[in-house]
Amino acid sequence: MLQELLELDKDLFVFLNGLGTDKWDFFYQFISHKLSALPLYVFLLVIAYRKLGIKQTLALLVTVALLITVTDQLSNFFKYGVARLRPCHDPEIEPVMRLVKSYCGGQYGYFSAHAANAFAVAVFFSALLKSEIKYIGIGLLTWAAFVAYSRVYIGVHFPLDILTGAVLGSFFGWLFVKLFIFALRKFSL
Repeated sequence: MLQELLELDKDLFVFLNGLGTDKWDFFYQFISHKLSALPLYVFLLVIAYRKLGIKQTLALLVTVALLITVTDQLSNFFKYGVARLRPCHDPEIEPVMRLVKSYCGGQYGYFSAHAANAFAVAVFFSALLKSEIKYIGIGLLTWAAFVAYSRVYIGVHFPLDILTGAVLGSFFGWLFVKLFIFALRKFSL
């Protein structure tokens, strides 16, 4: 059954990756780049500062740094523990796929740290700032979905890699916003 799921995942990857065109390559490479979200992060920080003030915003920065560290390191733990090849390193897939960027990344890809980090940030700030911006959750989750899909588009992750990253990132985003709110109340920040 697991083997069938992995074969289905490979087939879905080949289909989704094959939908790419030269016209969209730059967009998905851009959205996949870690620094492309910097303006979004600055925007979220400004909104959080307006809501929370300096003291709580500093606590927020520490919390988000810990959140990203946890999701990122958990991804690395799984990548080496599961040792599933990235599509661009898989000899069965490599000949039929589009690798959009010049560098494939590390050998293993399960699960996507990009997807986990994007969904963690999206869920965290959606929950924290929902009273400040009406549709922030829709916007942030849409952004996170584009980041996650970009990893399939450019050829460095299978769909299960990004799905797992999205689920775990969402869970940790939810958990860390609960911990952040608890800490604010507990320590009267």
